[in-house]
Amino acid sequence: MKNPFNKKNISPKKPLTVEQKISRRNFISFGTFFIAAGAAYGGWKWLYNSPEETATVTAGARAPLRRALNKTELAFRRVFSNNNLVKTYPKEMAAKNVRHNEDIGSEGKIDVAAWRLQVKKHSGEVLNISIDDIKALPKTDIVYDFKCVEGWDQISHWGGVKFSDFISHFKLDDQAKLQYVGLATPDKGYYVGIDMPSAMHPQTLLAYEVNEQPLPPKHGAPLRLIIPVKYGIKNLKRIGTMTFSDNRPPDYWAEQGYDYYSGL
Repeated sequence: MKNPFNKKNISPKKPLTVEQKISRRNFISFGTFFIAAGAAYGGWKWLYNSPEETATVTAGARAPLRRALNKTELAFRRVFSNNNLVKTYPKEMAAKNVRHNEDIGSEGKIDVAAWRLQVKKHSGEVLNISIDDIKALPKTDIVYDFKCVEGWDQISHWGGVKFSDFISHFKLDDQAKLQYVGLATPDKGYYVGIDMPSAMHPQTLLAYEVNEQPLPPKHGAPLRLIIPVKYGIKNLKRIGTMTFSDNRPPDYWAEQGYDYYSGL
């Protein structure tokens, strides 16, 4: 009797035709696509139906998303280093017409001569610093790619004093040991909270010039923050007050659901 399992009795498989190979690949591709799309839709639906976060200094985001953003911030802060510098460019590459999006907190004219930056120490002491006091410090220029959270970017040229030099000159080193700095416009209409390592980054400026000219009102005259390691929503225009804290200061866009850290 012949062994039915004898390899000699098994007919070899016919090779697939080109059409069969294409059909199989299409079937696998479309199947993978629909499975992935179904999983993505299920994840979106789950997130959409999740409860909103409890409002504190952040609000407006779904609770699971906020937890993910907070964990991402912790991860970035562990690897953040002031030795990592943002790429810079020659002045010739800077945009002549510098784009701006919002005027929140910087609408209308301002009396630059009467303007004072109020620096509120943790102890309650307040310093009132004029723009001339700031311009008397060593000037630093930076030409870098300003990035907006909306997706656009533009190479721009800014001039001012390093935030770290400002801290040192006005003997605020003890304040810089706290975890955060808060900045707000004079009318308190716009405000941001910045983690101290990012504020003390060597490329962070308190800027009073754009393209080597005094800041116009639409760009935050007389003083604004330029912080290249953050998205544009953290680059506050028309700074009026500065505070220091170990707790997260209020942040305008974080209260609308955006990432508090907003780092690049």
